[in-house]
Amino acid sequence: MKGLKHYFTKGELALWAGSVTVIIVAFCLFDRESYMTLIASLIGVTSLIFAAKGNPVSQALIIVFSILYGIVSFSFAYYGEMITYLGMTMPMAVIALIAWLRHPYKGNRAEVQVNRIGKKDVIMMFLLTTAVTVCFYFILEAFDTANLLPSTLSVATSFIAVYLTFRRSPYYAVAYAANDMVLIVLWVLAIMKDIHYVSVVVCFVMFFINDLYGFVSWRRMEKRQRK
Repeated sequence: MKGLKHYFTKGELALWAGSVTVIIVAFCLFDRESYMTLIASLIGVTSLIFAAKGNPVSQALIIVFSILYGIVSFSFAYYGEMITYLGMTMPMAVIALIAWLRHPYKGNRAEVQVNRIGKKDVIMMFLLTTAVTVCFYFILEAFDTANLLPSTLSVATSFIAVYLTFRRSPYYAVAYAANDMVLIVLWVLAIMKDIHYVSVVVCFVMFFINDLYGFVSWRRMEKRQRK
């Protein structure tokens, strides 16, 4: 791969640098203690800028992020988030990493070939999402998960996101953006009990912005590849 300055556009580097700066400032203002949250946030936002380029490195970073975020979620009894990321997002990131490596665009392993899913894939996705969400609802209820309903909704949006990531669809970023919105609500609720979690909310706001850019980037990449 070429140097990062040549690989990413100036706009992408500015987006990444701005996201990192905002996350660090939020950590310094509201936390100053949970360095694991800070590290997880920085790894997560870095994975998104690589994901926007269709680079498999993003999936390797998501694996690390899932482990750290699972630990952070456990600290606030968000067992839904912990189970979702450790039991679903992380394994699916491994599968997605393999899928992306197996489908490079014209032999370029730094860019995955964009895929267009059909109606059967969409139907299958929603059937699986429904089954997984219902199953997780009862599991989370049994664990006395904090904020059960939004936690369950997070499971649904997360599953759709990882499924579309595995299938190499540009709409994976839209699903992750929807999941970011759910997580923002979840951690805003957590702020009512512990102000330190403001930094987590800021993290997911940055994720939301990056995921929106990811969708735009993939649509451009799709058009370029199809030419």
